[in-house]
Amino acid sequence: MWTLPPSVQAGVAEVQVVVAHQLCATLRVGDVFLKIDGDQARTDVEVAAMALAPIPTPRVLWRKPPVLALAALPGTALGRLGEPSPASPAAWVAAGAAVRRLHDTPLPPWPGRSPEDLAAELDAECAWLTTNDVLPAGLITRNRELAETALRPWTPVFIHGDLQITHVFTDGDEITGVLDWSEAARGDALFDLATLTLGHEEHLDDVLAGYGTAADRDLIRAWWSLRSLLAIRWLAEHGFDPSAPGCEVDVLRKNG
Repeated sequence: MWTLPPSVQAGVAEVQVVVAHQLCATLRVGDVFLKIDGDQARTDVEVAAMALAPIPTPRVLWRKPPVLALAALPGTALGRLGEPSPASPAAWVAAGAAVRRLHDTPLPPWPGRSPEDLAAELDAECAWLTTNDVLPAGLITRNRELAETALRPWTPVFIHGDLQITHVFTDGDEITGVLDWSEAARGDALFDLATLTLGHEEHLDDVLAGYGTAADRDLIRAWWSLRSLLAIRWLAEHGFDPSAPGCEVDVLRKNG
């Protein structure tokens, strides 16, 4: 097989597949991330949200649909679901403070999902989980009852919408940036707090200390159940394992 000469290989950045599934893919080439998405509406939201967000975000280098090029953020992710977080408690406090700054900024001009929208999605996902014997019926029922308590009227704020810990980057005790804004919208503040601490309940006190406002812990727990129930089918169909230790299925078992 033909290969590049060593002198040329030395100047070629390695292409790393960060994530790839049927809907989109993210590649890293040196210090550049290339996000490839067939749905340009998601990319429109991401670019607009990053421009509005009052916290650090990746710098947009260029955009040529379906590709969005972003500069890499310094530092490392706050952690990964199913693994102990390497970040300090102070970094988790800083993450909570960053979320508060986002929630205090003016609402984006586009809407988000309503409680009624989420209730319909919850119906569909619980029916799928039951029909396909993915989880014990009792576990689904207990978590669904808990999840439904999150679906009350809320005062909307500017939410990230997918604030999992792999999207929050830190350097020491500082937040260097937040990735993946395609789900940003108007929504419930507690959803972001729950997503950030999903599977990392031990850091909830730190996050709330940084957030600086009393939050209903029971509703955060309800969002843990709701997010997990809604995510399992998508994860399974896109090559991820929600039953891996510490991930969504374990969250449901602990919650329910």
